[in-house]
Amino acid sequence: MSPRARREGPGLTGPSLFAAAGLDRDAPRPLADRLRPRVLADVVGQDHLLGPDGALTRMLDTRTLGSLIFWGPPGTGKTTVARLLADATELHFEQISAIFTGVADLKKVFDAARARRETGQGTLLFVDEIHRFNRAQQDSFLPVMEDGTIVLVGATTENPSFELNSPLLSRARVLVFKSLDAAAVEKLMARAEAIEGKPLPLDAEARASLIRMADGDGRAALTLAEEVWRAARAGETFDAAKLQEIVQRRAPIYDKSQDGHYNLISALHKSVRGSDPDAALYYLARMLDAGEDPLYLARRVVRMAVEDIGLADPQALVICNAAKDAYDFLGSPEGELAIAQAVIYVATAPKSNAAYAAFGAAKRVAKEGGSLLPPKHILNAPTRLMKSEGYGEGYDYDHDAADAFSGQDYFPEALGRQQFYDPPERGFEREIRKRLEYWAKLRKDRTK
Repeated sequence: MSPRARREGPGLTGPSLFAAAGLDRDAPRPLADRLRPRVLADVVGQDHLLGPDGALTRMLDTRTLGSLIFWGPPGTGKTTVARLLADATELHFEQISAIFTGVADLKKVFDAARARRETGQGTLLFVDEIHRFNRAQQDSFLPVMEDGTIVLVGATTENPSFELNSPLLSRARVLVFKSLDAAAVEKLMARAEAIEGKPLPLDAEARASLIRMADGDGRAALTLAEEVWRAARAGETFDAAKLQEIVQRRAPIYDKSQDGHYNLISALHKSVRGSDPDAALYYLARMLDAGEDPLYLARRVVRMAVEDIGLADPQALVICNAAKDAYDFLGSPEGELAIAQAVIYVATAPKSNAAYAAFGAAKRVAKEGGSLLPPKHILNAPTRLMKSEGYGEGYDYDHDAADAFSGQDYFPEALGRQQFYDPPERGFEREIRKRLEYWAKLRKDRTK
């Protein structure tokens, strides 16, 4: 039986199926469907998997597959590659979606795969959105993966480390699908023009803009191309501004509760830490454009001020808090400029994580010695009994000492002096370091 017949199942296939349904098999189909690759070599943008030395190429050299998890953004070819793998290995292709499939449905799929196996036919079970299955449903795959009833290929846009359970991950290899780069999307555009028999009516700038709008999603790129062809009148060519108007701008791929959110806020934070205001503004703009809550972003920028700038520039925290308050007062879009200004400030400020590191070190030591009492000389003695026990005895009031510095020891005696804060020679902390070194010298002189 041919791979195509195995996919379509028993009964009517090919032209008979269309005729029985009263359909014209040449009825218009979406461009993305017409351009769906027929062989693995036609898949674009995944050379690390399908190139001469790619992971999947090596597997296919042996004509055997293990269970796989395809992790990557939408429109990168996960479903297509799964179909073509089934063809290449002569496995029956079965596709289900975790959104619409329950335990009873899974049991039917597994039973059919067992029956198929008895006739010598293996099954590649492709599970779209596999991360949407709960833990019990994920566990149901384990026996049929172990005994070879199915070769599981799961597709997910979410990080498998967080969304799939350990037993399932231990039985499958995770392969990462990358967003299509500009060259890969351009290749798709050229194929689309070849199949349509006409060029896209876009000037060079508009064509580059369309590729950026696709955001690495091949299916979206082809959908945008179709919209352009539908909108163009005879002899018309669109520039970038007209393209934006025609397609009404595609919403960015971004899920505020999932990886897109965490990836971009991480990129923003690291751009600030790396003193790159241009990259930081880019990621800020992307998140705002995708509908992120500006107050969330303002809070994160405040965090950057205390974690990565600290006392190297004490004004950073003041400015970031002011930006948060300004946004609260002005709202969108006017208040977004205040957040952008704060981002530029923290990105260009001198950097120091000395306060962050010092607090972390102090917390660790405090946790280990949390029951140690402070030295008695710095404790108040509000009662006669406490005074008789030596509370407050020998305390030197610093303002009465020379340089307003007594040099006393304030740590618990059993712990001894500790140093947590080590300011660098940068920004305002250069001055703080001078003070600390001066006080250390005074302390040493006065305790001789």
